[in-house]
Amino acid sequence: MAGKPKLHYFNGRGRMESTRWLLAAAGVEFEEKFIKTPEDLEKLRNDGSLMFQQVPMVEIDGMKLVQTRAILNYIATKYNLNGKDMKERALIEVYTEGVADLCEMIMPLPLCPPDQKDAKIALIKDRTTNRYFPAYEKVLKSHGQDYLVGNRLSRADIHLVELLYYVEELDPSLISNFPLLKALKTRISNLPTVKKFLQPGSQRKPPADEKHIEEARKIFKF
Repeated sequence: MAGKPKLHYFNGRGRMESTRWLLAAAGVEFEEKFIKTPEDLEKLRNDGSLMFQQVPMVEIDGMKLVQTRAILNYIATKYNLNGKDMKERALIEVYTEGVADLCEMIMPLPLCPPDQKDAKIALIKDRTTNRYFPAYEKVLKSHGQDYLVGNRLSRADIHLVELLYYVEELDPSLISNFPLLKALKTRISNLPTVKKFLQPGSQRKPPADEKHIEEARKIFKF
């Protein structure tokens, strides 16, 4: 019997949180090996565990997988969250990449210089309500089904709902004009595996605060 997947990253969201969400939604227990010092990261680099000298890295099925999209794609395929055929997988990729685009705008916010923060937030709000949320709302409306693709749970639903929680942290009102997205969020959040992950004490990570940012600065030297 294979052991649990082991996630190598620092104790924060960053680029590992989507993997935590996906594994949790699939009902897969996982271990976390936290990188706490620059020396911990250097050790992984020196022992050949990191193909491109960077994390996230996930040990799974005898592999040491790096690159976030590759990790997510493997997990989704392994646990039947990646569509039933090429067309479904293509749609899932499109929807997932849209989520990634908006996440890439939100993720660096804690590092944003104070004099630029208001402008960044304004741009995120504009893109959220005028570009991304209308697109996903339209998809759900077009087929009237409970999930984005193939009327079954896929990684696209999980990644989108993860994003909805991040947007809610930024401004809860941004989703108010998108009833189908609100319904999707409720539906996915009530799945037993996801519900468990959303409870206090789970492996879900909180928003970045000064302590997390300082810890990451020391480890990754940025």
